[in-house]
Amino acid sequence: MHTSKVFEYLKKHGQLLDLEISAATGISLDEVRTSLSELSAQGDISRCSVTSYRNGKPVEGFQCRIAGYIPRPAPGRKPGAGTKG
Repeated sequence: MHTSKVFEYLKKHGQLLDLEISAATGISLDEVRTSLSELSAQGDISRCSVTSYRNGKPVEGFQCRIAGYIPRPAPGRKPGAGTKG
């Protein structure tokens, strides 16, 4: 099964559509969706249904990300961060 490969890809690349995962990993869309369903049932990912339109035709898919994962802040100064003193 490709579940661990899908999970690791999401972990590395962040929030993605099922179509993007399939294209990047070479795993069929049906297998990606099966893996995402398993990961969602286990609580490892957050998944929501999305509808996008291409050439006026609706395309159903899933948008996913690692559950509870908050990326680390980028290095460097942040807007509004100043020193008080």
